[in-house]
This record gives sequence, structure tokens and C-alpha cells, in this order.
Amino acid sequence: MRSVLNRDLQEEAELDVTPFMNLMIVLVPVLLVMMSFSQITVHEIRLPDLNQSSASSNDVPPSLEVKVTRKAIEVYYPSNTLIQTIPSKETKEGLVYDFSTLSLVMQEVKEQLAERKEVLIISDEDIEYQTLIATMDAVKSYKSVVVASVVEIELFPLVSLAGSSVK
Repeated sequence: MRSVLNRDLQEEAELDVTPFMNLMIVLVPVLLVMMSFSQITVHEIRLPDLNQSSASSNDVPPSLEVKVTRKAIEVYYPSNTLIQTIPSKETKEGLVYDFSTLSLVMQEVKEQLAERKEVLIISDEDIEYQTLIATMDAVKSYKSVVVASVVEIELFPLVSLAGSSVK
């Protein structure tokens, strides 16, 4: 009789998941919003092939080069023929480069060299890291509107970096 009374007195406790569900309702949207703000871009770069200089000039295709100096950005194709110089501007904040003009020049070059995917970026030693990244962005691709949506159109995705002493 005693066991029957104890069993009647002990009711099964119900698991209340309401606080956990409230937490998930708030936490999931917050995490999704944060994902859109924290995007990381990785630039794959290649080192220039040092063995190319020893190969015969008939085997080596002419290279497309973008030279970044403190005075300007210069585009060369083939490597000793200047296509265009895009001068930089000195401001209080520092040097300002015209990357939109560089992108337009690279789009014109891509029209002439549709099959080419390689570009060599040559920079002086005192060029800032952010300038190199912006240069890589400008030569790799550009954004365009196609059928009411913004798409990234590829220019020269295979980027090699070199110092100005390599020339």
C-alpha cells in the first residue's frame, strides 16, 4: 500500500523547452545576419616563373604586366610596350590610385586578348598592401549588370606578383 501511495504522489515532470526555443528564435537570425557581414576573400597568387627567362623567346608568350609605382599604374603588353599610364594623386591621406580606370583599361585589353588569363603585377617596395589588393581586384574581374542582377565578369584571374627589380 505504501508503494501505491508513493507512486501516486510522484507525478512525471514535463520537460519545458519553451526557454530553449525562445533562445533559438533569437539566436539563429542574429547568426545569419552576422554571416553576411563577415566575409573573407582569398586571393590566390603565383610567383613568376624564373625559368622563363632562360627559355627561348619563341616558346614564351608575351606577358601582360601591370606596374604599380608611387607615381602611376602602368599597363604593358607585351612586357616592354606601354599601353596606358594611369597617374596617382597625392592627397592629405596619402596616394590615391584610379582603380576604376585600371579596370576599364583591363576590360579593353581583355577584348584583344580573350584567351589570356595571366597577368603579372610588378610593384615597388614602398607600395602599400591595400593598394596591391585593390590592384588585384581590378585586374581579376569587374562587376556588371546582366538581366537585372549584378555579376562578376572574369578578366585575368591568374595573378603573379613580382618586385620592380625583376623587370
